[in-house]
Amino acid sequence: MSTWTEVDDYFARLFPDDPALDAAHASSSETTLPGADVTPHQGALLAILTRAIGARRVLEFGTLAGYSTIWLARAVGPTGHVDTLELDAGNAAIARVNFDAAGVADRVEVHLGAAADTADRLISEGVEPYDLVFIDADKPSNPLYLAASLRLTRPGGLIIVDNVVRGGAVADPDDTTAAVECVRSLVDDIVAAGLEATAIQTVGDKGWDGFAVIRVPD
Repeated sequence: MSTWTEVDDYFARLFPDDPALDAAHASSSETTLPGADVTPHQGALLAILTRAIGARRVLEFGTLAGYSTIWLARAVGPTGHVDTLELDAGNAAIARVNFDAAGVADRVEVHLGAAADTADRLISEGVEPYDLVFIDADKPSNPLYLAASLRLTRPGGLIIVDNVVRGGAVADPDDTTAAVECVRSLVDDIVAAGLEATAIQTVGDKGWDGFAVIRVPD
């Protein structure tokens, strides 16, 4: 029987050769969280969802090497814009090199600093609402990021949260680690707010995990 990675490799033929994306993916080994970026299949899903809703403005929590950012920036097109929030200056520097190589630097702005603080600033500045938000930063802050995203996203827009399955640990009542508890808090907040949402489990190069997908009410 084929393994998850072998299946990922099989479907990878859907993607044309892309040296800029490959280089960005490889450069994640130089960041503070090596290998934490999304897989190519997950990046492609983010891009398809972005295009499917006609998104032109995207907000991303967590830049790292900018791999997912490139997928999103290409999806919004040359007239679109991506704001990406990154805490570490070294990660931001790596990402900027990758944006230049991918030809999307003119449509991406990296905001350096604590993501929650930057999100609060964007709210206070009254920025134009975003069409799609991708949350993939420090996991304990996910409930804060969701609350901010609901204020920053247009009605009918999408909020996507990465790493919500945690290898199935979210369903294990004996697992009370911080990364798992923050997912439970996130789900509780989604339910309490009556939001339209679902979770998509994924398997592949990064094991068993998944996205939460939330539609902002009209």
